[in-house]
Amino acid sequence: MSKSICILGRQPLLGLVELESLFGPDKVRAVGQAAEVDTDDRIVPLDRLGGTQKICKLLAYLPYNNWRQLEKHLIENVPQHLDFLPDGKLKLGLSVHGFNVTPRQINASGLALKKSIKASGRSVRIVPNTTAALSTAQTIHNNMTGPLGMELVLIADGGQTVLAQVIAVQNIAAYAARDQARPKRDARVGMLPPKLAQIIVNLAIGRIKETTNNSTKPHPLTVLDPFCGTGVILQEAALMGCNVYGTDLEPRMVEYSEANLDWLGARTIKQLLRVGDATSTQWEEPFSVIASETYLGRPFSAEPSIEVLHGVMQDVDTILRKFLRNLAGQTSPGFRLCLAVPAWKTPQGFKHLKALDSLDEIGYTRQSFVHANERELVYHRPNQIVGRELVVLQRK
Repeated sequence: MSKSICILGRQPLLGLVELESLFGPDKVRAVGQAAEVDTDDRIVPLDRLGGTQKICKLLAYLPYNNWRQLEKHLIENVPQHLDFLPDGKLKLGLSVHGFNVTPRQINASGLALKKSIKASGRSVRIVPNTTAALSTAQTIHNNMTGPLGMELVLIADGGQTVLAQVIAVQNIAAYAARDQARPKRDARVGMLPPKLAQIIVNLAIGRIKETTNNSTKPHPLTVLDPFCGTGVILQEAALMGCNVYGTDLEPRMVEYSEANLDWLGARTIKQLLRVGDATSTQWEEPFSVIASETYLGRPFSAEPSIEVLHGVMQDVDTILRKFLRNLAGQTSPGFRLCLAVPAWKTPQGFKHLKALDSLDEIGYTRQSFVHANERELVYHRPNQIVGRELVVLQRK
C-alpha cells in the first residue's frame, strides 16, 4: 500500500490524533510537523480533516538532511520528470519543514533549480518563500496542485529527508464561509472554528471503514450534540454524511442551529433539533456517538483572580458531572463520545476540570493515544485565557 504525507495545522498534535483515530495508530507516524499515513492518498478525506492542511504524495526518502545535498538532488532529478507534465509554463514552489534554513536560502535554491529546469528547455516560475513553507493561500493562489503546478515538500525526519509533492490542499474559502457567512452567530456562546469541529466529530466517530465497490453502503451514523449552540458541530457532521441530532437549553440556540443547517443546504441529511437541558434531558431518538463543545463557563478578557477562576471551574465541573451521569443512564458500555471542555491558561500552566480525574466514578474511561498525551490536546490561541481540551470518553 502506498503512503501519504499530511501537513498538519497550527497545533499538530490535534491533527495527529485525528489521523490516529481515523486510521489507527499503526497506520500513522509522526514526521516533524507532519504525519505519514500508510494508506493511498486517494483514501485520505481532506475535506473532512480539520487538522490537516495539505496532503502530499510521497516521492522518496533521501538518506541525508544536508541542505546542499538536497539542493543538488533537486537540481539533478526534477528536470527529468517534467516531460510527464503538459506543455506550458510551470509554477514550482518549495516548502521546507524542520530544517535550519532561512527563506533566503530556500529562494536561492529555488533559483538554482529554475536555472536547471530552463536549461532543459522548460519555462518555469518559482514561487518565492517569505517563510520556510508556503502557506495554504499561496498554494491555492498559484494553483500548485494544477497540471502545471508543483509544490515540493522537504521534511526533516531524523537523519533522513522525506520528499513529497502536494496533491491537495484545504479549501480555506469554504471554511471561512461556514464560519463567517452563516446567518446566525453568537460570540457569547463561543465561536467554535469549523476545523476544530471537524476534529471533534472525527475523534467521536473513530475508525474509517474502508469499503469495496461490492460492499453495501453503511447506514449513516447519527451524531448528537447535547450543547448544540449555533450548530457548528452539527453542520460539520452533516457535511460528512451523518444524521444530526441537536439539543440546547436555550430555544434561541435551537433556532440558530436550524437556520444555519438550512443555510448549509445539507437537506438530504436527517436532522432533529430540540430544546433540552443536557443534565436532565431524555433523548428520545437513537444516536450513534456524541460530539460536542460543552459549557465553557464565563469568558475572560484578562487573567481572573484565583477566587473567580475557582468559582467558574466549580460551576462548569458541576454541569459536566451532571451531564455525564445523565448520559450514562441512557447509553450502553462501549458508547463513544468526544467533548471539548474548558481548560484555563494561567502563568503556572493549564488548569483542568477536576471531573476529568474522577471519570471512573461517573462511569467512563478516557481514551489514550499512541502519538500524543491526552492531556496535551488543548486547542488554544495566543493571549486567550479559556482554551478547549478535547476529551474522548468511552462508556464503561
